[in-house]
Amino acid sequence: MKQVRLGRTGLQVSEICLGMMSYGDPAQRPWVLSEEDADPFVRRAAEAGITFFDTADVYTQGASEVVTGRLLAKYFTRRDDYVLATKVHGRMGDAPNDGGLSRKHILAGIDDSLRRLGTDHVDLYQIHRWDSNTPIEETLEALHDVVRAGKARYIGASSMYAWQFSKAQYLARANGWTPFVAMQNHYNLVYREEEREMLPLCADQGVGVIPWSPLARGVLAGNRNRAGDRLTTRANNDPFGDSLYNDDDFNVVDANAAVAADRGVSPAQTALAWLLANPTVTAPIVGATKLHHLDDAIAATDLTLDEKEIERLEAPYVPHRIAGH
Repeated sequence: MKQVRLGRTGLQVSEICLGMMSYGDPAQRPWVLSEEDADPFVRRAAEAGITFFDTADVYTQGASEVVTGRLLAKYFTRRDDYVLATKVHGRMGDAPNDGGLSRKHILAGIDDSLRRLGTDHVDLYQIHRWDSNTPIEETLEALHDVVRAGKARYIGASSMYAWQFSKAQYLARANGWTPFVAMQNHYNLVYREEEREMLPLCADQGVGVIPWSPLARGVLAGNRNRAGDRLTTRANNDPFGDSLYNDDDFNVVDANAAVAADRGVSPAQTALAWLLANPTVTAPIVGATKLHHLDDAIAATDLTLDEKEIERLEAPYVPHRIAGH
């Protein structure tokens, strides 16, 4: 597995990141795998050279972090052999300060995440969403203190408007605080609105891009069809995913399936290869609940699409309303 720099940092990550949202507490979500069932996925990832793993405190209310920490310790000899990312923002309890990006919640959140992960630091600590109820200056200074305390090596952000991200980066630099080095955004073949402003901003500022939902919650891999059939457990239990895509997207799905068929590979491989061909993209975050999902992601790193294939994939795209923020 090729290792690449995260943006302009010196941090090396694998060009596929294994998303750990699918592992944790099955009692909370029917498509989530237990630690025992998740074990083969982390083992396969480690064997393939995947060194980048992403989770969040809110994924099955901390259970994903627990599973992530245990399995990474099992399959990597040293803590420095992998890059661990987690996130803060989501509501972790019923008390008023159990969510958001206040100083109180960030400083409590990092300590709780480290305890669950069983480590003394994360490599990338990310804000999961923008918090309109907290001044961004408060958030940035708290994140800077997390880095200064040695609890995080770098900080990142997730889905937001480009003007928000630009404002945050400007304020961080103006105040001598730690800037964001990564953007985890919603980007795939059927949702390309990030190409308008966010991706050019990240390219200009040297920010690594690590897209979530690179297969559009499985739509690009065929987990649902035009008739409205839901063909997997995840597709039948994903109201958030239902809000992101529409019937026009199946024209892109069909184009992707056709290119994949011509190549003799799976649609998941061509959709991921399209993302990897974008020089602004560092590492798509891939979720896997079947081993062939992970194998497809690994195989995609060796698949190079030509210009005509990329044109075929992109031609049916229809602009979307902003989604995923």
